[in-house]
Amino acid sequence: MHLLPRKLLNVLMLLAASATASAGLSISEAAKLLPGKIGSFQAVGPAKLPLPTLVDATSLVDVGVVSEAGRVYRDEHGSSIVVRLLQLGSESGAYAFLTGIAAETKETIKTGVVGTATVTGLSSISFYKGNSFVQLWGTDKGPATQEELLQISRAFAGTLPNGDEDVPVLVKHLPSQEQSNSMPRYAVTITGLKRIVPAQPILDVLTFEGGTEAVVAHYGLSQLVIVEFTTPQFSIDNDQRVAAKIQELKGQGQPVPTAYRRVGNYSVFVFNAPDEKSANQLIDQVKYEQVVQWLGDDPHLYERLQRYLTQTSAGVLMAVLKSSGVSLILCLGIGALIGTLLFRHRRAQKAAAYSDAGGAVRLNLDQLTSTEKSDGLLGSGTASKSDPDRP
Repeated sequence: MHLLPRKLLNVLMLLAASATASAGLSISEAAKLLPGKIGSFQAVGPAKLPLPTLVDATSLVDVGVVSEAGRVYRDEHGSSIVVRLLQLGSESGAYAFLTGIAAETKETIKTGVVGTATVTGLSSISFYKGNSFVQLWGTDKGPATQEELLQISRAFAGTLPNGDEDVPVLVKHLPSQEQSNSMPRYAVTITGLKRIVPAQPILDVLTFEGGTEAVVAHYGLSQLVIVEFTTPQFSIDNDQRVAAKIQELKGQGQPVPTAYRRVGNYSVFVFNAPDEKSANQLIDQVKYEQVVQWLGDDPHLYERLQRYLTQTSAGVLMAVLKSSGVSLILCLGIGALIGTLLFRHRRAQKAAAYSDAGGAVRLNLDQLTSTEKSDGLLGSGTASKSDPDRP
């Protein structure tokens, strides 16, 4: 495979910029997931760190990387590939890192290609599965085609632990992606969000406690930011700080969001919109699905169980009654059909053996009965020649 394009070489070796952040990382956890062989490619030496790589401008700390390792593989023909693996604190962190790669390489995130989601470049493949993020690329003596890289990536992805097998649900709550002019970016830390949305002082008051996450997307000139808090209390506290900060920034003549609104557990911001009306129309399209989680015992558990059992029992009873009624009707119908057929069969048998003489000898007094078979009949009124009493 050819060397990486020059425009991507500017991104190469940015590991030096992230080396400070990754200096304290352990390679042990990530190294365990780098096998000695991938398909026909054999590992060349042990896993190590650092390796030259494609990396976005987001530092490793911003996405919660806990372990990183890389390994070189070579096949019998001398082709070689490099595999870099990062273990993150969450699947959302792995997805956030992938969105950074997509932004740097100007490529589209696709699902159903390799792992949970994938970014395919001219000479590299990046994907994540579970908490693992993987980059795989060929050297100047690497595989000849993109299809070979895909096959190797799929073989390696099959060895990784499974995850939710879907992108974070917050991404699906964005307005229609057909209206968007960019791939969404994801953030799992406030630092990461500020890197994606710089020079917006309103974000300084947000706190990412308890697993808060954010998604950013562009719709024309408008930049939409949705911050999801894990509890209503976190959402209310941040909403109050945001409202106060907006008033403060307005008084100081500093930039403020074109529109802001709290939607359920979301704090929704629109920056750089043409006007407030269009910004609010964009917020109206945000899809919020309420989910309530109790940190302790659910106080309404008994009521819900009672309602569930009542509904279930009623459903079972109705099902039994319906099935019993159908069975009864079916049995009566089958019995009536069999009885009718049996009755007609016996009636036909009786009709075939019917005789108005009841099986006795019949006198042919009216001479109307056929004489073809008259062996058992008495003659007409004339005496027989053999009758001795006949005159």
